[in-house]
Amino acid sequence: MKELLESTTTRALRYLEALPERRVAPTAEAIANLKDFIEPLPDEPTDPEIVLQQLDEFGSPATMAMAGPRNCCRSWSSKPSIG
Repeated sequence: MKELLESTTTRALRYLEALPERRVAPTAEAIANLKDFIEPLPDEPTDPEIVLQQLDEFGSPATMAMAGPRNCCRSWSSKPSIG
């Protein structure tokens, strides 16, 4: 379990550190690569490290590059001012 958590941390930090150089929107190639997720469900459990690797390899590039809240979302979570 420790190795999986360390791998997750390494991948998360690499993702965050790459944000300044990334485009905000994913490329068409990254979106197209999501097809690699399409596969039959396995009959047996899958090694969690393999699942993490696939999520990072195919999913991370296809995400919107944001690491924090944006103005549009702040107004939804704040209480309206009275008075």
